[in-house]
Amino acid sequence: MAKREPKQERSQRTRAVLVQAAAEVFAEAGFAGASVNKIANRAGLTLGALYFHFENKEAVAREIVRMQPSFATPVDGAEGLQRAVDITLIWAYGLLRNPVLVAGARLVAEQGDFMGPEENSHRQWAAILADALRSAQSRREVRSGVDVEAVARLVVNASTGAQLHAFAESGPGRSDLPFRIEEMWRCLLPALAVPSAIKRLEFGEGRARPDADAPMHA
Repeated sequence: MAKREPKQERSQRTRAVLVQAAAEVFAEAGFAGASVNKIANRAGLTLGALYFHFENKEAVAREIVRMQPSFATPVDGAEGLQRAVDITLIWAYGLLRNPVLVAGARLVAEQGDFMGPEENSHRQWAAILADALRSAQSRREVRSGVDVEAVARLVVNASTGAQLHAFAESGPGRSDLPFRIEEMWRCLLPALAVPSAIKRLEFGEGRARPDADAPMHA
């Protein structure tokens, strides 16, 4: 007799399937063009299953936006300035293949329809980058007079602009986005980091963790 899957694990798997399906629908149609029917159909599940996990379409969209950083967390122990760089590179390479990150990038422009100002995803990303830059400053990689919160906001704004330009110029695949992100850092680093720290930094796809596009079990 086949062993029955525990109820909690089954529920987590169903939720993950719904999030993945919703990400694909949002990435293709945007928030306005998506519907709970489309999401349930894409997931191969009933509307009842969707409503068991999410109150409405807005709740699914919020889940996708909130989980974005979980796909851009360095796993090799990188700290300080390298960690800040890695977060942006993992995000950039992930946008080439990860439906959840692609959906998040599209939903950013529409988040006013389903998220309050205090939940703004730009603030979420800026806080994560500021933590890494603050650590870099304590390690004397970033110059002491640098306002790390301002730099974090600048990096988020520049990265958002880079992905929009990559979409406009390279198409939905955004194939040149990683290059744009590296170029951004090359321009910023001389003004905020000490030369020895800049020399130690690594760029390229090797800095993107192998499982950056793995489905997230919420």
